This record gives sequence, structure tokens and C-alpha cells, in this order.
Amino acid sequence: MQRTLKREADAATKCPVEVTLGLVGGKWKSLVIWHLCGRTLRFSELSRAMPGVTAKMLTMQLRELETSGLVKRTIFAEVPPRVEYSLTPVGQSLRPILEAMYAWGKAYMENRGEEPTCGMDPPKDGAIERLVEQLKAAQFQNCCGE
Repeated sequence: MQRTLKREADAATKCPVEVTLGLVGGKWKSLVIWHLCGRTLRFSELSRAMPGVTAKMLTMQLRELETSGLVKRTIFAEVPPRVEYSLTPVGQSLRPILEAMYAWGKAYMENRGEEPTCGMDPPKDGAIERLVEQLKAAQFQNCCGE
């Protein structure tokens, strides 16, 4: 009974933020998308770029992203078989969102005296650093227990 009510509530909710988080939320999906921005990678390359993810979890996340239309899986008829992953145009459209999340998180961490240690290397054009400085100046003054 509880399960039916939850499904009905979920079906009635059409929140864009929930939809977005459902597509890219979790520990690994956003990292997969980040690493595929502007390039095509094989499974082993993605796995090496994300230490800590198991092969089973990476496979599951890639399948969900493919089902959602964010990742394209290309299978080459070769021996041994070769599979490559890339972002669809819809998947590529998430890049500015991930860059903004990176900038926000970095500003938040720096405000707390922490430094990022993840595998998400930001673009070298300086845009993220400018955004981090703007966020720190505007939003993180007198917050977070400071």
C-alpha cells in the first residue's frame, strides 16, 4: 500500500530539479558525464579515470545514462570487440551545469579551508576560477558557521 502511494506521488510530481538530479545524481554519473565532455572513451579509460568505482557499478551507471539518452554507446564489430562511450548532444548540454556545481563546491570548500582532491579537472580557461571568486564574494560571507 505504501509503495503504491509513493508511486502515485512520484507520478504526480514534475519538478525539473528532481528530474535533473534523477538523471545525474549519485556518486558516479556526474563524474562519467564530466570525463566524457568533449571526448570519447573506452570502458577501461573511464574506469582508470575514476578510481574507486567497481566495474559492475560503472557498467550500471553507463547503462542508465544510455537509457536516459545522455550517453551514446558505440560497438565496433572487431575481434576483440571494442566499445566506446561519448555524450549525446543532450549529455553535452549538462557541461555548464557540472562546471557551475564544481565552482560552487570549490568555493564552499575553500571557504572552509579545504581543497578539492577529486579527478574532476576544470577547464583551463579561467572561467571556473572567476565563478569561484564571485561565489565566495557573494554567497559565502557569514555562512556555514563562519
